[in-house]
Amino acid sequence: MLKKNLKALLATSVFALLAGCTSTPLPPDTGCGVPGGLCAPAAPSASPPPAEPGYTPPAPVERAVTNPVDLPPPLDGSTRAATNGSGQGTRIALLLPLESGALAQPAEAVRAGFLAGHERERSGVTVNVIPTGDSAQATLDAYARAAESNDIVVGPLARPAVAALASSGAVSKPTIALNHPQTNGPLPRQMLVVGLALEDEARQVADWAAAEQPGGRALVLTGSAAWQQRLTGAFTARWSQLGLSNYVVELPSSDGYVDGNALAELRARLQQDPPQLVFAALDAVGLRQVRSAIGTSLPTYGTASINPGRDPAMASPELAGVRILDLPWTVQPEHPLVASYPRWDAGTGGFDMQRLYALGIDAYRIARELALRPGSRFEIDGVTGRLSVDMGSGSAAFRRVETGTVYRDGGVFESVAFGQ
Repeated sequence: MLKKNLKALLATSVFALLAGCTSTPLPPDTGCGVPGGLCAPAAPSASPPPAEPGYTPPAPVERAVTNPVDLPPPLDGSTRAATNGSGQGTRIALLLPLESGALAQPAEAVRAGFLAGHERERSGVTVNVIPTGDSAQATLDAYARAAESNDIVVGPLARPAVAALASSGAVSKPTIALNHPQTNGPLPRQMLVVGLALEDEARQVADWAAAEQPGGRALVLTGSAAWQQRLTGAFTARWSQLGLSNYVVELPSSDGYVDGNALAELRARLQQDPPQLVFAALDAVGLRQVRSAIGTSLPTYGTASINPGRDPAMASPELAGVRILDLPWTVQPEHPLVASYPRWDAGTGGFDMQRLYALGIDAYRIARELALRPGSRFEIDGVTGRLSVDMGSGSAAFRRVETGTVYRDGGVFESVAFGQ
């Protein structure tokens, strides 16, 4: 159990670089830093190394569509081919930090998902994979080349690289950023941000809990980690916007174990002043300990960070009945759309890499739709949620609604409908 938790914590550090991706931790440049999800990290753990003098970015690695194999028909049943307006096929550049020591594994997960999407719907589309390193300048140089020879650019992935591109004035083609930049200014008109964000998940959970527990007072359980504080801030802000009250309890922990005295104090407080529901900005291991101490009667909600997985060996009766918001890819593998794509061996990356793989699939589908419907508004039933894209207004707009589920003992997830 402890070994599994340590792996999750390592994953969280990577997602910090992706901070803004999902609800699990990744390396510091991805922007996440949470167990169970990809997100965008508040800040990288270290500054990316500068480009070496005389450094020349690698040339694009073209993956052209040749000798097509037998594949299932397009998901929408159509036979349309994406074009770039000149009658030629659409060229999509996939810009990823495949040469980065910290981000190579997350980048490979996205690349694998993107190419799986291409295999599923390849008609009229050529994908050019362009590897970069950690340097923001190298990423900008690679982007300039990619925009010159492609119709659509997908990437960057690391949060600092997305921020550098957003403020560079270099966005000249429809660009699908895979992370959330930390910038106060408006994004370029042609930049669409589709990263998996912890904060978005927390706000959706607040809407869900408010619909099921109208007027309820929420107990927010959290820890000191940056991803936990981000989840807590997003949930409580949305909860207050809905006119509801809450109080926050921070539970100290060490080596994966919640402090026993803190749990005793929490149990005593709940006996005197019980809330109507709990929002857990914790991981599955921490929430399991909490519910073992205080009982399982309170309706409990959380994001992908508390997803214990579907492995019956990891099933926990303490988590039965917990409501979890997560990607269809991780909680609905039997869904026809999800099942139409090959599963991917994430190695030691666990859920975090699986979520990035799913992000790659949906990023390809969005890029393809942008080619088919330039400057328009559309929706996609994706493997990361219900996706809404609007490229027809003054600035690109994107929204993802994830899947609400109830965890049942034995590693089973039961889907729950909830309004957003």
